[in-house]
Amino acid sequence: MTKKQHDADVAFIEALASILQKNDLTELEIMRDYGENDSLNVRVSRVKEVVHMAATAGAPAPVAAATSAAAPAATDGGTAAPAAEDPASHPGAVPSPMVGTVYLQAEPGTPAFVNIGDKVEEGQTVLIIEAMKTMNQIPAPKSGTVKRILVEDGAPVEFGAPLMIIE
Repeated sequence: MTKKQHDADVAFIEALASILQKNDLTELEIMRDYGENDSLNVRVSRVKEVVHMAATAGAPAPVAAATSAAAPAATDGGTAAPAAEDPASHPGAVPSPMVGTVYLQAEPGTPAFVNIGDKVEEGQTVLIIEAMKTMNQIPAPKSGTVKRILVEDGAPVEFGAPLMIIE
């Protein structure tokens, strides 16, 4: 690669980062083809705090029902509501390591990797995230019991979004 082409690629990547920020995007991926056996693949992404809010809003209906059921009790104690509203701040939250589609079982019709109440060991596969047609097994970051599953099978997830709670 020539210095001139390298400088042009750096300028191109900087322009993509600028577009990402100006348009409030979380990720941008581009493939530039210069000719036979010469191309540039670029993926620019960033993490925003809003990602956690969006993931909570897209939570499955059972979680929303549990949140609304816990709301009356929260007015008495005052501490239950923040924990129910922001699972990402829970110490046992398992964050998504990538953007993709979540699958709770290996194949349709097979049992889920884990269910609420299951005991898991550190490193055990708890779900799969498909990203760019690659199935990525997501291991449990620690041993414990699955307390909540915060995503639905086949749902899209953002980087850093809470997937489940393991205590």
